[in-house]
Amino acid sequence: MKKSILKKYAHLIACVGARVQKGQEVFISAELDQPEFVRMVAEECYRAGASKVTVDWHDQALDRLHIRHRSLKTLSTVPSYELERWKYQAEVLPCKIYLISDDPDGLAGVNIKKMTLSQQAKMKIIKPIRDQMEDKYQWCIAAVPGVAWAKKVFPHLSKSRAVEALWEAILTASRVTDDPVAAWDRHNADLKARCDYLNGLGIKELHYTAKNGTDFRVRLMDESIFEAGGEYTLGGNFFNPNIPSEEVFTSPKRGEAEGIVYSSRPLSYNGKLIDNFSIRFEDGRAVEVHAETGEDLLKEMIAMDEGASYLGECALVPYTSPIRESGILFYNTLFDENAACHLALGRGFGTCIRDFTKYTQDEMREMGLNDSVIHEDFMIGTPDLSITATTRDGKEIAIFRDGEWAF
Repeated sequence: MKKSILKKYAHLIACVGARVQKGQEVFISAELDQPEFVRMVAEECYRAGASKVTVDWHDQALDRLHIRHRSLKTLSTVPSYELERWKYQAEVLPCKIYLISDDPDGLAGVNIKKMTLSQQAKMKIIKPIRDQMEDKYQWCIAAVPGVAWAKKVFPHLSKSRAVEALWEAILTASRVTDDPVAAWDRHNADLKARCDYLNGLGIKELHYTAKNGTDFRVRLMDESIFEAGGEYTLGGNFFNPNIPSEEVFTSPKRGEAEGIVYSSRPLSYNGKLIDNFSIRFEDGRAVEVHAETGEDLLKEMIAMDEGASYLGECALVPYTSPIRESGILFYNTLFDENAACHLALGRGFGTCIRDFTKYTQDEMREMGLNDSVIHEDFMIGTPDLSITATTRDGKEIAIFRDGEWAF
């Protein structure tokens, strides 16, 4: 891939995604797959005025070794130096950039129960610090190709050609055009217009139906609003947390969901795939799950904590989104969620509550905002999906028809 194009992508991530401000620190998390590109992103962060850029390198194969050989007690421990690092981040509020390239099958065969229990134990310690940082810092998730990921997406190509093809797909989906900054300005404006329309309807409930058996109702909080694209920190810094992003989303009311939904794309969770699955909800809670692949993993996921079996997000994506029209199954939620309407189990978004700055976290939970250590998107959009909104004054309004916006 030409360096000139990759530099545009690096600039997009640093200056439109994370929107690095002069004097801010930046933490970049990356796998070992694309070190040259990581350096490009770091350089763009410095160009934007970053005072310091720290890169944390990760390796999925090492993670496998750790899970296999460390005791559960060791895996579950947050060492003092790691805890102090989290406290430091809560104090300085750095920009955080996550460059993902994981192998979708990279953790196949690991002890899922051991991994899950250790994650639960560590998150009990880390989550209160993360909550202190909530909505106060910019962050951005973007992707770079890893060889194993590229071969999963393009198994018929050689390793080098597969990586090149995945680069092309990532850059196209991320709107890395002749002028990616202008492209994202237009895209954000379109998404905002759709949010404004939906937020003016006073929606109380959404009803999803599709021929695959999906028949599902979910209620929104009275204070719920739709968001999309970029968002603001409490300090007023605008940023785009996901590159790419095609969704318009909100957080529903905990405990107010009934019916069944069927997946339309595989879900990659903790380096393993869950595919062809269904989830049935009663009183807002996932009470029954089935999957052709990864059913035990799905059950482990919704048992992560008390909130993991409740919904945190309802996201609207037209079936003709650029990612779906590419015909590529990325085996990566960042991309595949933007190919179809989706729901998310786990943590809801405080920013999806109108005037959320007026409320404490506890007050938002009392309103019905779900809380959990997880937030896992799964895709339910189909070419015949219909979504009908019931408003607070009793009207029924079509939101989606045949997988597309109805307005």
